[in-house]
Amino acid sequence: MAQDLANRPPTSVDELRQVCDDHGLVRELPITADDLDLVGRAIGEWLAVVDADDPEERGRRVNAMTEAYCSFPTLTDHAGTGWHLHYRPDKISVGHQVGAMMAAGTALHLAGRGMNRLGRCAVDDCDRVYVDLTRNGRQRYCSPACANRDAVRRHRARAR
Repeated sequence: MAQDLANRPPTSVDELRQVCDDHGLVRELPITADDLDLVGRAIGEWLAVVDADDPEERGRRVNAMTEAYCSFPTLTDHAGTGWHLHYRPDKISVGHQVGAMMAAGTALHLAGRGMNRLGRCAVDDCDRVYVDLTRNGRQRYCSPACANRDAVRRHRARAR
C-alpha cells in the first residue's frame, strides 16, 4: 500500500477511498480531507525512509514514523476476518490508520527482509519506488517495463 500511495499519491478523498478499498483497509471512521492531508504527510515521511542513504538513517526514519503513528501491538479479530496484530489503537482516523500501516509494515519488511529492500527505480527518468520482495534482494526497477526499457538501452549502447 505504501508503494502504491507513493507512486500514485491520492489527490482527493475519493482517490484515497479507492486506494483503501483496493488494499482491503477496514475503516472504522469515514475518510475526510484531514485524512488526505495526513496521508500526504505520511507519504513524504515514507519517501524519506526510501531515500535514506544508509541503514542507520533508514532505521531512524522508520522509528520516527512508528513513534508518530503506531502504538503497542495488540491482537485483534475486529472485523471477523481472522486474528492479526494491530500496531495502532482502535477508532483512529483513516490518515493515522494508513500512517500506522506504512510505518509498521515498513519496519517489519526491513527487519525481516533486509534494510536495503526499498529503493527508487534505476532508470534515470523514472523516480517511482519499489518494495523489494525478490528472493535474492536484487530488485532495482519499479516494474518489468522499466527493467526491459533499461536492458534495451544498455544493449543499444553496446551495439554502437
